[in-house]
Amino acid sequence: MSIRERILSDLKTAMKEKDAVRLSTLRLVSTAIKDRDIAARAEDRCQGCEEHEIMTILQKLAKQRDESAETFENAGRLDLAEKERAEAEIVREYLPKPMDEGEIEEAARGVVEELGATGLKDMGKCMGTLKERYTGRMDFSRAGATIKSLLTNAA
Repeated sequence: MSIRERILSDLKTAMKEKDAVRLSTLRLVSTAIKDRDIAARAEDRCQGCEEHEIMTILQKLAKQRDESAETFENAGRLDLAEKERAEAEIVREYLPKPMDEGEIEEAARGVVEELGATGLKDMGKCMGTLKERYTGRMDFSRAGATIKSLLTNAA
């Protein structure tokens, strides 16, 4: 079952169970995916957005919820912060298990070796390959720092 199908199935279940938080969160996710589908069709991709694009959308939504929760906490609105964190957790259910530091370093080393990257000029190529392969699982800010240190030491 694809992520898209799983989200729609869970949306229907949330409607039946009258789970308001889950329902509103999944509607938000579904709307974001539909918006991306419309943009993809404008690019002559009739099948809509692909799985890796959905992963990117989910990551973005989870990150937005976390940032909003932090903002609400700082403003003393703990009720709203709690709601945002609950939504972020619901969104994360559809993302694969995130990679730990060791896995990120291993993947970064593999890509650097595979592409034969020798200096910082190859960083974009390496990051593009990582994003293509590990969208939804990897923290790209950590990966960028790892690749930069590998390429700096290689030069």
